[in-house]
Amino acid sequence: MALPSLRALLKSRHEVAAVLTRPDAPAGRGRATRPSPVAELARACGLEVLTPARPREPEFLDRLREIEPDCCPVVAYGALVPRAALDVPARGWVNLHFSLLPAWRGAAPVQAAILHGDDLTGASAFLLEEGLDTGPLYGVVTEPIGPRDTAGDLLDRLSVSGAGLLVATLDGIEDGTLEARPQPAEGVSAAPKVTVEDARVDWSAPAARVDRLVRACTPAPGAWTTFRGERLKLGPVLPVPVGAGKGSLAAGELRAGRDEVLAGTGTGPVRLGEVQPVGRRAMPAADWARGVRPVVGERCG
Repeated sequence: MALPSLRALLKSRHEVAAVLTRPDAPAGRGRATRPSPVAELARACGLEVLTPARPREPEFLDRLREIEPDCCPVVAYGALVPRAALDVPARGWVNLHFSLLPAWRGAAPVQAAILHGDDLTGASAFLLEEGLDTGPLYGVVTEPIGPRDTAGDLLDRLSVSGAGLLVATLDGIEDGTLEARPQPAEGVSAAPKVTVEDARVDWSAPAARVDRLVRACTPAPGAWTTFRGERLKLGPVLPVPVGAGKGSLAAGELRAGRDEVLAGTGTGPVRLGEVQPVGRRAMPAADWARGVRPVVGERCG
């Protein structure tokens, strides 16, 4: 999410003095320790990279004061910035958040927008303060949410349009032509982190809700259900239109055909897309069903 913003800043008139990112962490199938993609790009460009475990560490704060940044842009950092750090840059920290604030303050704004059926979202640039995404706004860009958008699709688009907003915001701050204004008091909503348990499909919910949950959890943390006692990861599903001649199914009940697999919900069935059993690759649901051969009346969940 942060890479487009870093690339845009490197191409802008602003000087990037250093980059703050998370410490190296295990990644990939082998779980080898690797730097973040932001750290890799920054080092490739010859930039200093700061990786404190917490941004309140004295060594980090001392180095930040030595750098004397005019402004600190922030994108998807994932940690609260303490007052001691907020006070260092003369023009503050400017956060790029992927919602139209004050809607969906928190860690998972894009997932929340999809899950709740919003038609429109966007990105907001605001002055960071100690409250959770409560600071005054510099500007926003909007982005429609398509009926088949996953969280990954939407984040890809917002990270690009948001990068342009971030650079324009820094331009305006430097020129003195942009002033942060308080967020509206109305329309405040919260978007806490989506946990693995949150991503479990409730097949008794309406088909539209199941569809939105799966898309909101794609690619992470990944929607899932159980089948024969084992976890089954789900890719996006497709609600079957009323009157399509597919009949009715109980919640979670499976019906496997030659080229499709349907699952019942609290309203009508949904057509499963890709599924991924534990320890195996993702595959079309019809291929999976040919292997497991669900019997009549057998259910997920």
